[in-house]
Amino acid sequence: METSKEQASKDYADFLDKVKRTIYIDQLSPQVTTQVIKAALAQCANVVNVEFIVNYTIPYDIPSAALVELDDDMQAKAAVELMTDFPFIIAGMPRPVKATYAKPEMFRDRPPRPGLKKDFRWIKQGDDEHEAMKKLKILAKRQQSENMALIKNLLDEEKELAKQQQEALDGNCKKYEMLEMVMQNGAIKNLAHRYGINLDD
Repeated sequence: METSKEQASKDYADFLDKVKRTIYIDQLSPQVTTQVIKAALAQCANVVNVEFIVNYTIPYDIPSAALVELDDDMQAKAAVELMTDFPFIIAGMPRPVKATYAKPEMFRDRPPRPGLKKDFRWIKQGDDEHEAMKKLKILAKRQQSENMALIKNLLDEEKELAKQQQEALDGNCKKYEMLEMVMQNGAIKNLAHRYGINLDD
């Protein structure tokens, strides 16, 4: 019995070490893969494992999140600071991703905390907690509706921002094409000759 308790304590301690070297990245594009995240973080950390967190409760194809395990807690600190101090774009999303330190409750496979006891029982109509649970259920439904409205608004804003970025990119491409045409037609040399500028220097 004591051996199993010691093993449980060791497993939980190992899990907490894993949490310390793991970061939580939010606002990821659904197209982001493990290899994309590894390449994006290569400048400050070595990615050991990526666990994507998918939101199945909403009907929108919105950016997902991921738990990213790194080599150690120092790399986790460097990665979080990098994505906090500078806009960090992954896979061309129109907004930067957000990164925080992972927490134990974020892991689906977390081991039970040693010494923690849980009691469960059915709540029936007439019990003292029944009315409180009923109010919580109504509140959860209302929050879900509000959350859906916020998500729809967020997606509309992203679509508009992506459109603006594409227009800016197209405009820059046209400028470079015009410069290329000017160079090929010799107009730059004619202007340089007229104003006495030696381009060879």
